[in-house]
Amino acid sequence: MPNSPQPFFWYELMTTDLDAAEAFYTAVVGWRAEPFDKVPGMPRYIVMNSAMRGVGGLMTMPEDAAKMGMPPAWLGYIYTKDVDASTKALQEAGGTVHRAPDDIPEVGRFAVVADPQGATFMFLQPNQPEQPPVAATTPGHIGWHELYTSDWKAAFDFYSGQFGWTSAGEFDMGEMGIYKTFGAGPESGGGMMNKPPQIPVPVWQFYFNVDAIDAAAKRVTDNGGKVLMGPMEVPSAQWVVQCQDPQGAHFALLAPGR
Repeated sequence: MPNSPQPFFWYELMTTDLDAAEAFYTAVVGWRAEPFDKVPGMPRYIVMNSAMRGVGGLMTMPEDAAKMGMPPAWLGYIYTKDVDASTKALQEAGGTVHRAPDDIPEVGRFAVVADPQGATFMFLQPNQPEQPPVAATTPGHIGWHELYTSDWKAAFDFYSGQFGWTSAGEFDMGEMGIYKTFGAGPESGGGMMNKPPQIPVPVWQFYFNVDAIDAAAKRVTDNGGKVLMGPMEVPSAQWVVQCQDPQGAHFALLAPGR
C-alpha cells in the first residue's frame, strides 16, 4: 500500500465529435477550452480549464477503440510516481493492462488498465511537479468519483491495497444494495456499489461541480444532452443529476444544497 493515497487527478473524454463536445461542456460546466498543441503531429487535444487550472481533456476516440465498439466515455487518470511499477502491481493483483506503459511527449508516461472487475482507468506519471489539491467543492472540478462494479467488496480491497484509499463508511440503500464510500486523499473521495442491470459493464462515473443544480440540468438539455436521473438530494445535503452528453458519454453534476 502506498505511503499516501493515490487519487484520480486528471479526466479525459474520448468522443466522436470533438467540436460538439467542446461546445457542450463549456456551456454546461463553464470550463474554458484551450488547445494543447505543444507536440507536433500529436492528435488534436483540448484542455478544459476551471478558473484555477486544467481539469481534464477532450480527444477524438482512437480508431482502434471505435472499431472495438467502445462508446464515448469519460476516463480518469490515477496519479503515480512510477507508472511501470504501478502497472506491474495492478497486473499481479488481478487487473488487466489494455495498453502497456508508454510516453506522451511533453506530458509524462501513461498506461491504460482495468481493475479486476473490468472498470477501465489510466495511470499517469506526469513530467510536471505535483499540484496541490484544491477543495473538493471547487466549481469546475471533480467533486465525487463513483464506481459501478460487479463486486464492491473486492473492488474496495483492490483500490485500497493498490492506492491507499480508505473506508469512509457504508450506506444501506435497500434494494439497490450497499453504497461503500472511500477517501482517496485530503480532497478526493467517492463511492462504489454493485451496478444495476441497466449498466452493462463495470465503469467509473465522475461528478463535475456546478453552482446550482437546476440551472445546470437545464443547460444540459438546452445544449442537446439528456438528464437520466435527478435532480436528487444526497446524504451530504448536496444535489446531483446524472446526465448523458449529445454523443452518449455519461457524467454527473454536483451542486450545493438548494
